Amino acid sequence: MTEKQVVFSGQLTLPAVGQGTWYMGEKPHHRRAEVNALRAGIDLGLTLIDTAEMYAEGAAEEVVGEALAGGRDKVFLVSKVYPWNAGGQKAITACEGSLRRLNTDYLDLYLLHWSGSYSFAETVTAMEKLIAQGKIRRWGVSNLDNDAMHALWQVAGGKQCATNQVIYHLASRGIEYDLLPWCQQHQIPVMAYSPLAQAGRLRSGLLNNPVINEIAHAHSASAAQILLAWVISHQGVMAIPKAASVEHVQQNAAALNITLSASDLAALDNAYPAPKGKTALDMV
Repeated sequence: MTEKQVVFSGQLTLPAVGQGTWYMGEKPHHRRAEVNALRAGIDLGLTLIDTAEMYAEGAAEEVVGEALAGGRDKVFLVSKVYPWNAGGQKAITACEGSLRRLNTDYLDLYLLHWSGSYSFAETVTAMEKLIAQGKIRRWGVSNLDNDAMHALWQVAGGKQCATNQVIYHLASRGIEYDLLPWCQQHQIPVMAYSPLAQAGRLRSGLLNNPVINEIAHAHSASAAQILLAWVISHQGVMAIPKAASVEHVQQNAAALNITLSASDLAALDNAYPAPKGKTALDMV
């Protein structure tokens, strides 16, 4: 049993590391490895799988659907709706499309991918209808900053929001100023996407940072595992890294068993300080 867990609405407890699927489904010759990685993750207890109709225009959902064959009941399944589909009949149709590609009849959690032209009231109404129809169990949001969450809270039914999925990693700590404390106060789990940063110079800088690597060495771990352990060391935060290989998903799962010491956390804080004031929400 994994140690670090996050509590969702209805007292549902999930491991603090799940599985992301961004960029999956884009290359047919990678499909078998992607399916195998997701299945390996489920076997290792990483039972939350996050996807979206946006990812490879639905092809990532199809990869997940294949991975879930015969094991749907073991998984907490999350997908996300495009903002321009997040209201009225469009939301129903979009959700039905996701369900078809995922080869399931319900989602455990359905998220507004980012805010758009539909009002929060229209989106909440659509989400409530989908719950009433049995197509989703819960709904939440993604890429909403502190001000947007306050606005959502003023809408009838808005307080039923089950999570906010945002970018969060050691080099992107803006949510710590206001959004994360607010979510913790309201017992809303935060799902951290890109917990190892996006590929490129920023991720490379993190993975090659001497402070991070020194801590990794002390824990007989990789730099990536330390970055994951840092994200999930925060109350009510879960990480959803993508893993396209079985080996990678095994490393992600092992991060659940790493406990960073106070001196580890202080060293990381010193290397990548939190912002001292309000900063715009990072989005990728």
